[in-house]
Amino acid sequence: MADALWTSEAIAAATGGLAGGGAFSANGVSIDTRSLAPGDLFVALAGERDGHEFVAQAMASGAAGALTGHAVLGPHVAATDTLRALEALGVAARERAKGARRGAVTGSVGKTSVTQAVMAGLSLAGRAHSSVKSYNNHIGVPLTLARMPAATERAVFEIGMNHAEEIRPLSRMVRPHVAMVTTVGPVHTENFADGEAGVARAKAEIFDGLEPGGVAILNADNRWFGTLKDAALAAGASLRIFGSTADCDARLLGFEAGDRGAVAKAEIRGRAVDIRLAQTGLHWGPNSLAVLLMLEALDVSLETGLAALAAFAPLDGRGAEARVDGPAGEFTLIDESYNANPVSMASAIATLGARRTEGRRVVVLTDMLELGPEAEAFHAGLAAPLADARIEVVFCAGPLMKSLWEALPPTRRGGYADSAAELAPQIADAVRAGDVVMVKGSNGSRAGLIAQMLRGLDKAPRRPGETG
Repeated sequence: MADALWTSEAIAAATGGLAGGGAFSANGVSIDTRSLAPGDLFVALAGERDGHEFVAQAMASGAAGALTGHAVLGPHVAATDTLRALEALGVAARERAKGARRGAVTGSVGKTSVTQAVMAGLSLAGRAHSSVKSYNNHIGVPLTLARMPAATERAVFEIGMNHAEEIRPLSRMVRPHVAMVTTVGPVHTENFADGEAGVARAKAEIFDGLEPGGVAILNADNRWFGTLKDAALAAGASLRIFGSTADCDARLLGFEAGDRGAVAKAEIRGRAVDIRLAQTGLHWGPNSLAVLLMLEALDVSLETGLAALAAFAPLDGRGAEARVDGPAGEFTLIDESYNANPVSMASAIATLGARRTEGRRVVVLTDMLELGPEAEAFHAGLAAPLADARIEVVFCAGPLMKSLWEALPPTRRGGYADSAAELAPQIADAVRAGDVVMVKGSNGSRAGLIAQMLRGLDKAPRRPGETG
């Protein structure tokens, strides 16, 4: 097949593996039989269970062939180590897409949404490729590379970390022409002896993989800007800066949010620009500037970037909204349940506080994880932004959120439970018509379970502006 993503011959050449069971051509790459599409190459990785246990199932589901650690029945390429082989496949994909300009995004907050917003602009500009979901770790990055077609013109990759020395090898694998750090905050601090400073250094590892003459995009308003700037310059990068100060390449002048979107007023290289957004979160002010700077560095016009941002809807679990007909009447659900840290919590709370509503502003919070010895203080500290935002009702779930619950005045307390599952029924009983209910917490503390329960109160939830 001339337009196949991979042939068994090319896979064997890239990985040093041995082809067997007959020649094959694959149109995609999968590591999970639950999401495998017919025609995919199935890569049998070792995990909680050995991927080789699923090779037969993958073949039965229509896999074109498998990348394995040993000979199996059916078309395959056998390499000694399938993770190393996937990495080699990714590097080979990068090398054959010779004309592709590549961007890479990391940061404590916003990297998935920013990556996908950049991809929206790249898609309008030509043949584009990006990470899906949050495929940003030692498996997700090489998998995304391996899926990149040879004809790709532009691509953007999300790169994440929990510890030091995780971003550096992934950036060197991607070899981006443009690397961005959205911001640095107290996330994963339990894994760093010096806390946030260690997180900043770990994020700066992204510049080590830059192509010669590459561009670094940085947030001038972040307290670790100096650390990141020094690392970027040491890597030979040229700088493009976003923020609120006069010396920024992209400067935020104002942000006006409504019920169905927002306008970020900005100045980009001295040109006044109104950035129309389908998002309402205050963090989309700086995020939109970061997106436009990366698109510019990847040779996408400002006009194309503005069009992409205007159409880019909130992602599931990251600000997506729905109108729900609950037992007491219709309310608005804001689903921020995918993840949480002190920075994103404060931003989401402030955004809700600025929203006009006929009902109450209700916040449902579950534990923020991986914050180290200061975790209880970080949770209790949310009482101040909640008060500043004039949030009327707060529900809390989890042992860490108990610290916030105890810091709240009785007039703001909606309900507390040890777990998300125990809290959910309390919220269902309390929500009133006209309320705006935001659910936010770390994925591991099951905030998503509460959002799912609230959506389930209405068999046909609608986005704002839609009618039933």
